[in-house]
Amino acid sequence: MAPPKFTTLGCRLNAYETEAMKELAQEAGVDNAVVINTCAVTAEAVRKARQEIRRLRRDNPDAKVIVTGCAAQIDPDSFAAMDEVDAVIGNSEKMVETTWRQLAPGFNGETEPVMVDDIMSVTETAGHLIDGFGTRSRAYVQVQNGCDHRCTFCIIPYGRGNSRSVPAGVVVDQIKRLVDRGYNEVVLTGVDLTSWGADLPGAPKLGDLVMRILKLVPDLPRLRISSIDSIEVDENLMQAIATELRLMPHLHLSLQHGDDLILKRMKRRHLRDDAISFAQEALRLRPDMTFGADIIAGFPTETEAMFENSLKLVDECQLTWLHVFPYSPRPGTPAARMPQVHGADIKARAARLRQAGDAAVSRHLEAQQGARHRILTENAHMGRTEQFAEVAFNVAQQEGQIIEAVISGRSGGRLTV
Repeated sequence: MAPPKFTTLGCRLNAYETEAMKELAQEAGVDNAVVINTCAVTAEAVRKARQEIRRLRRDNPDAKVIVTGCAAQIDPDSFAAMDEVDAVIGNSEKMVETTWRQLAPGFNGETEPVMVDDIMSVTETAGHLIDGFGTRSRAYVQVQNGCDHRCTFCIIPYGRGNSRSVPAGVVVDQIKRLVDRGYNEVVLTGVDLTSWGADLPGAPKLGDLVMRILKLVPDLPRLRISSIDSIEVDENLMQAIATELRLMPHLHLSLQHGDDLILKRMKRRHLRDDAISFAQEALRLRPDMTFGADIIAGFPTETEAMFENSLKLVDECQLTWLHVFPYSPRPGTPAARMPQVHGADIKARAARLRQAGDAAVSRHLEAQQGARHRILTENAHMGRTEQFAEVAFNVAQQEGQIIEAVISGRSGGRLTV
């Protein structure tokens, strides 16, 4: 029996779920199948998913092709209509053992080619299925799924459903097991991480979870949190930033834009001054803090002056690691019906943002010359600082260890020791 092959597109949460699916499929006895876990964050992501499905069919002509993930959840019929596809399963169904039993050889009942239900009716996460995933150096732990917000450009809530949280006790127990297995860094992941806890008894906040993990898992050397919405950051998270050195000084901010009118048209919950104030306060509390950020270029109705307000955020928020998204309309979202920016302008503005991001990275790397850093080794020749900068090693290191070293220089986008 050949175990199924898996391909993952998109976010860390998809990668987490792929690891869980591997175990479910193996336990169910699924054989001779290829599974693609799709992304739908942009129109380009959906195009890549279709391209990957066709490639997988060419490379595996006799295998069953199973499509799942956000793109499949949002538009299952179009994927089911592809000649290359044998089955489409939803984001909730892919995390259920009975689904995989139906896809295994020897199933006696009738297998539906499309198994996709209403994601908005789902009230639980699948955070209990596996403790985490990652390399031997860093583990990713799902603590939240879904999103209650309805940003006008975003289709993801229709692929992920409403926000739901993994209970703190489950998260703590998972992290304890990961530390016992030798992991030196854990990253908390979710679709809308700062909404964690709103659906749990007492409505705890993300900061409560962070403080609880650091208190109850004292042997965890490094805790990192992924993308957050700065307007939803609570007092305990700010307290952790200020006092807990095991919380890594690196935050990825979901900013999206730097112009107030565009932010309102995006239906975001913050204004540019909110973003700037948060960054300034976080830096005051933790001077070694670095920021990443998501920024969209060319959102509908964006003028050159509005775009300049986004560009200015790089300096005003002291951003270092930029994720730049050229806007692409997603059918079914309000922004797709707004007056669109010319494609060439979108491309040019995205390039200018990326250029500003490259300059910010260069400044950060230059500032580290001669500094002593604690570096988590990701493989024999590369690791990352607490601020997430890559470091190249001249001498091979043991994977998964934390070493202290003085930065001697830089090579391209990496520091060197």
